[in-house]
Amino acid sequence: MICGDNYFTNQIDHVIIYLLLSGETARRPGYGKISYICFEELISTMKIRYNAPVILTFSLICVTVLIISNAIGGSLIKAFFVCYPDMSFTEPLTYLRIFSHAIGHGSWVHLLGNFTFILLVGPVLEEKYGSKRLLLMIVIAAGITGVLNTLFFSTGLLGASGIVFMFIILGSFTNIKAGEIPVTFILVVVMFLTKEFTDAFQKDSISQFAHIAGGICGSVFGFRGAR
Repeated sequence: MICGDNYFTNQIDHVIIYLLLSGETARRPGYGKISYICFEELISTMKIRYNAPVILTFSLICVTVLIISNAIGGSLIKAFFVCYPDMSFTEPLTYLRIFSHAIGHGSWVHLLGNFTFILLVGPVLEEKYGSKRLLLMIVIAAGITGVLNTLFFSTGLLGASGIVFMFIILGSFTNIKAGEIPVTFILVVVMFLTKEFTDAFQKDSISQFAHIAGGICGSVFGFRGAR
């Protein structure tokens, strides 16, 4: 028997692997030997790949910043990773915070909530648009939300929520062709805008503005990518 690419799609082979792992193959020496060889061959050909460098590096940076900030009482994020309202453009740190706010997160719940989506959708987008282009999109979206928040809003801004919603909108453009508007895009935008405008009337610490700005960036990038 040859252990080919479709070996594990056969139901009998699934049973053999199960028996191998459960120890039942001790009473089935023929099956056990074949299965062990194929299973070992499969494992030996599998490699861990850093498949989405921008997404994974961005994730690691955010996790590292939160760990260090929590270790020193949260001062790191407050000093460098929050985009505050009415920041002075004569202060050098302002230009850092306009972009770096996307890295800072208020808690592990906040970070995990964002990166559940980013790690799910991000690698697909990075494969479609390329690492350099996706990184540019992230920087532009963070910069736009940071500048607008500083100029027009009275609350601080931190977290990758704007990036998440940009990714969600971009994801609806995965199979778009020039001159077309995907139905998935229309449905996502309708549900997205309905939710955000509804949530805007609730008193919470979530910036619906950042979500909407990220969604607009995703729409623009998505349509430009279809040309």
